[in-house]
Amino acid sequence: MSDNQGFRPDWAQKDFYAELGVAKDATQNDIKKAYRKLARANHPDSNPDDTAKHDKFKAVAEAYDVVGDPEKRKKYDEMRAMGGGFPGGFPGGFGGGYAGQGGGQAGFDLSDLLRERAGQGGIGDMFGDLFGGGGGFGGTRTRTQARPQKGADVEASTTLSFTDALEGTTISLRLTSDSACPTCHGTGGKPGTRPHVCPECEGAGFVVASMGGAFSVNETCPVCHGRQLVYDEACPTCHGSGLGQSTRTVQARIPAGVKDGQRIRLKGKGGPGSNGGPAGDLFVKVSVGSHPIFGRKDHNLTLEVPITFDEAALGAEIKVPTLGGGPVTLKVPAGTPSGRTFRVRGKGARKKDGTMGDLLVTVQVEVPTQLDETAREALASYRAATAGHDPRGTLFGSR
Repeated sequence: MSDNQGFRPDWAQKDFYAELGVAKDATQNDIKKAYRKLARANHPDSNPDDTAKHDKFKAVAEAYDVVGDPEKRKKYDEMRAMGGGFPGGFPGGFGGGYAGQGGGQAGFDLSDLLRERAGQGGIGDMFGDLFGGGGGFGGTRTRTQARPQKGADVEASTTLSFTDALEGTTISLRLTSDSACPTCHGTGGKPGTRPHVCPECEGAGFVVASMGGAFSVNETCPVCHGRQLVYDEACPTCHGSGLGQSTRTVQARIPAGVKDGQRIRLKGKGGPGSNGGPAGDLFVKVSVGSHPIFGRKDHNLTLEVPITFDEAALGAEIKVPTLGGGPVTLKVPAGTPSGRTFRVRGKGARKKDGTMGDLLVTVQVEVPTQLDETAREALASYRAATAGHDPRGTLFGSR
């Protein structure tokens, strides 16, 4: 019976725990550590001429494929527990009669036992799950379902107005992404052809690749592409990849306060999963447009406001705009220098906790480019009255 035809008969006679050098009650983490250590030590790339280590590498990979999977391990333990009551394990091999003394048949056929148990959801189901059979024992049915796989993550970009970025908005995105091939529904096989356990990875979905020296990593199997199965003939539409393309429109909610260049993750909005796996995620990179008068610094808005010389010198109350609301009154104290920044609390961008940033108002003293006669005379009088004050005097005294 080949590997592609259900279970491996010799597995019932093997002690995978001993192969990995761990106890029967070892934790899954201990089993993984033992496998990685042995795989590195016996990897063919590191031992090109040592056939014994090549065989050991295959043996530990086979052992880990079973006891490294909690569900398979449970079935394997149950199988060995039942086999322990017969001399030498399971009598006569799987599905064969027990050869009694004197060379005659003892009248015991394990397949009868398994068929009986199968109707009760017992060992027949156990072997079907462990070795890929369809619930029967000794048959030729193959494993027809691979493990669920998460869909691909999808990247998209959008440009928001300054206001929408601050307040949050819902946008429509038209996405083109990988999806299951419409002909084979993601299996990669021509409809009507038989699936077989992948001979390259032996149904694991991954292979061990050497990284040089004693290091190795698991990589997606290049033959079955992680689906664990291969088919007699490839799908004529996707040529065995199992992939097609779909175009769809999704509604994406962009939260309030998003920044220019920020990457938003929308869980479950990416490519569809395969074999019942979850959908991937959608990552949206946001570009934020500028505003005619407002700027932004973290969660604060910025605004430059011109004031006159007399407002700066004598003090004043001025009106300044806010984004999305009415103007507020800002008190400018007497003697305010150009470039001073005032804080208007709660008039900035919304934060994740729902609170608001502030509006930072920077005043700039405006110098008139033209003066009428009255203003000129007034400034001349001011110059005469302050002739004794030299604002640059300290510059020369420090040389």
